[in-house]
Amino acid sequence: MGTLLVRHAEVLVTMGGEEIEDGGLFARDGWIEQVARTAELPEEADEMVDLSGHVVLPGLVNTHHHLYQTLTRVVPGAQDAGLFDWLLTLYPIWAGMTPDHVRVSTRLGLAELALSGCTTAFDHHYLWPNGSRVDDQIEGAAPVGVRFHVSRGSMSLGRSEGGLPPDSVVETNDVILEDSRRVVDLFHDPSPGSMTQVVLAPCSPFSVTTDLMEETAELARDLEVAMHTHLAETADEEEFCLGRFGRRPVEYMEDLGWAGPDVWYAHAVHVAEDEVRRMGHSGTGVAHCPTSNMRLASGLAPVSRYLEAGVGVGLGVDGSASNDASHMMGEVRQALLLNRLGVSPGIGEGPQMTARQALGLATVGGAGVLGRDDIGRLAPGMCADFIAYDLNRVDFAGALHDPVAAVVMCAPVTVDHSWVGGRKVIESGQLIGVDTASLVREHNRLAATLV
Repeated sequence: MGTLLVRHAEVLVTMGGEEIEDGGLFARDGWIEQVARTAELPEEADEMVDLSGHVVLPGLVNTHHHLYQTLTRVVPGAQDAGLFDWLLTLYPIWAGMTPDHVRVSTRLGLAELALSGCTTAFDHHYLWPNGSRVDDQIEGAAPVGVRFHVSRGSMSLGRSEGGLPPDSVVETNDVILEDSRRVVDLFHDPSPGSMTQVVLAPCSPFSVTTDLMEETAELARDLEVAMHTHLAETADEEEFCLGRFGRRPVEYMEDLGWAGPDVWYAHAVHVAEDEVRRMGHSGTGVAHCPTSNMRLASGLAPVSRYLEAGVGVGLGVDGSASNDASHMMGEVRQALLLNRLGVSPGIGEGPQMTARQALGLATVGGAGVLGRDDIGRLAPGMCADFIAYDLNRVDFAGALHDPVAAVVMCAPVTVDHSWVGGRKVIESGQLIGVDTASLVREHNRLAATLV
């Protein structure tokens, strides 16, 4: 790849405590070697980029998504439902997905994420109808150029056995575990700077058997891959766990071996104070999904208490049928605003989250939740994953008082430039590796076959 020199950024935010005016970075073969003021950097490189008038940030990290749900945005019967009714409306539609649906929706969702500043994305895909496989997601993701943490998700507890999903979309434990091992063997790359990693991710306590949760944890630790599941998203789930297992969701997970630095939960809204402390002690992480939690009226996650207790917190846009967007910087802003609502008089107490703290959730926070120490900051030895916003845009007019806060508070629609591992992914607001117009046409054609 050679060397890359970025110069003259209005401000470069390292997310390691520095905001460098007239800043830049020097990278070699996709790895950062120097971050400093422009005058302190080398004068020559194979590729030289002038980012005068831009804010430069580490690429954003998405820790929870369901990319296939781009196919079922704003379905009328699910627009005003809580989680369980929302799922019951959509399960029969999702059961019609084919490999083409999975491949194209993965590409569309990742393209949308990339345009919003995301350079690393985790996707939680847990139903595989009509011959669809993780392989289809891998194929769909490749042209976009972002780092992809893909999951071998699963559902094994059908309605006939007391679960929520219809029996037509669940699999047997043996099939799930065998394919989980296959997918890890084929696609998981644990090396520094890897573009693809695999996570084992049973869907939730109300769609997976106790045996599968335990066996998945054993397999994941044998294969040395991370584990993820939905947990404590709604009060209904708490009632389900108490009624079926005699334990609250977090305690149930802990008893099954689902706690530790290799585990993170999506949502974790309805969690008691003592459970928060235990999560901090065990190193278990959380994917905070503020828009989805509001959209489905699920509740307000105790993010401030998580951070105080040392729980790792990242951000997730969640499914495109429960958001209904895949806008990563928009989720940063939403996390900020929801926190401020949560500490408003009569609702809660505590300090307001700052724009920089919200950015921290989406960068270093997300990297930590995914178990990566090579992304999330701009520093020597880190991957050259970074994004740039041009301050000479309508979105930022009058915002030069604090350009860093502006990228959160002023709600920019797209990022102007993005690099992943030193490779240009977005230039002047346009994806380089994907014909988005053709992609949208193909995606909409496939979506019409489902609904």
